[in-house]
Amino acid sequence: MTFKAIRVDKTDGGQTVGLVDFDEAELMDGDVTVRITHSTVNYKDGLALTGKAPVVRRWPMIPGIDFAGEVEASSHPDWKPGNAVILNGWGVGETHLGGFAEKARVKGDWLVPLPESLSAAEAMAIGTAGFTAMLSVMALERQRLSPDRGPVIVTGAAGGVGSVAIALLAKLGWHVVASTGRLNEADYLKELGAAEVIDRAELAGAPRPLAKERWAAGIDTVGSTPLANMLSMIRYGGSVAACGLAAGMDLPTSVAPFILRGVSLLGIDSVMCPGPRRREGWARLAADLDRAKLAAMTRTIGLKDVEAAGRDILAGHVRGRLVVEIG
Repeated sequence: MTFKAIRVDKTDGGQTVGLVDFDEAELMDGDVTVRITHSTVNYKDGLALTGKAPVVRRWPMIPGIDFAGEVEASSHPDWKPGNAVILNGWGVGETHLGGFAEKARVKGDWLVPLPESLSAAEAMAIGTAGFTAMLSVMALERQRLSPDRGPVIVTGAAGGVGSVAIALLAKLGWHVVASTGRLNEADYLKELGAAEVIDRAELAGAPRPLAKERWAAGIDTVGSTPLANMLSMIRYGGSVAACGLAAGMDLPTSVAPFILRGVSLLGIDSVMCPGPRRREGWARLAADLDRAKLAAMTRTIGLKDVEAAGRDILAGHVRGRLVVEIG
């Protein structure tokens, strides 16, 4: 039997991408088969679809690091046919066939139940980007940071992680400062809950070891020089949750913020996040994320539109979140 899927193949000139009829017999090992109803396009998916970075490490590959759907068959004790499930991370779409398809076969330990208050489409409007934003908020909370400590800055604010982070932080009572290179999106960011919108150029200069203290906390999605500048401006005892590298993997900073102001840099990983924290994150998203704001940041596309969406997200042309409706 076959099903529709986006397939990436390696060639001498790079890679090819296309919507194909994929043979179910080619699915990889796993103890749960899921009929996928929705997926989403994240920045990492854009890298996989375009080959701009070595995200794909198995050929051929079905990209797509997220999916939501219904269990079709299972030999795993936790899952039975008909269960509504979510998957994000675990190397799916990178080393294991992913979510841009009508079916997937995966390890049952990678799945989490779809919260009763979320639809599959809403779960994928959240996706890895929103899940990462929630993990970042939770990391700041573990540092005992709260809105009474001062403002929080979010970089890459108009992207998927940034958009969800703003909505979450605003609902929790934070004064949110949104940093973006797309100032034409200021109204959109304020609708999500940003109290201020600043030009990313404010974080683009050569980093100083320490600069004027401005923010109690931060969520950074871009890395490199912007992150270094942010760290130099975090108030005493504050923290930054770092979860992205759109500007680069380097970090041209010094130890000054860490040893003179007690600043903490918190690394956020959504791929191998342990099961208990993963379930906590999804439960928090179901409870804390304003659904109207989620809808406002979301656009729905079809499977045939995924390849173009991958190019658009890398070019910075995607605002908020893209849900892929499968079939």
